Amino acid sequence: MSSWDYPAPFTLQVTVTDSDIDNLNHTNNAVYVRWCEETAWAHSESLGLSISDSLSLNRAFAITHAEYDYLMASFVNENLIIGTWLIRSDGKLRLERGFQVVRTSDRRTILRARWQLTCINIETAKPCRMPEAFSKTYLPVLVDSGNN
Repeated sequence: MSSWDYPAPFTLQVTVTDSDIDNLNHTNNAVYVRWCEETAWAHSESLGLSISDSLSLNRAFAITHAEYDYLMASFVNENLIIGTWLIRSDGKLRLERGFQVVRTSDRRTILRARWQLTCINIETAKPCRMPEAFSKTYLPVLVDSGNN
């Protein structure tokens, strides 16, 4: 039986569809990447920061490093839960986000992922300090605040 890696994840539920399946008859790896991205944006929106907020601030978090550990396959019609957390931050420029994908039928973890993110100026794509709106929204929900 699987449990969440950290308490109280933000979650999205998905059902694997025919279009998610690759030539090996299981969910294509790129689909997990897309689901993680969709979950991250939904989490941010749930905290009160949307993509339009990022655009108006001319700031966003860009992925500078991503790791995906594909532990088990998933198949068409399986129900999955994608959980995410903001794990740690330096409080100025960097943020780390974790993901866990769990199959609902047996609660087995089928994927774990981590993103290292850097705040950037959207126009220049150069790193910059996170704006106050980001720090006020994201830093209070870090699950590993002892390492920020």
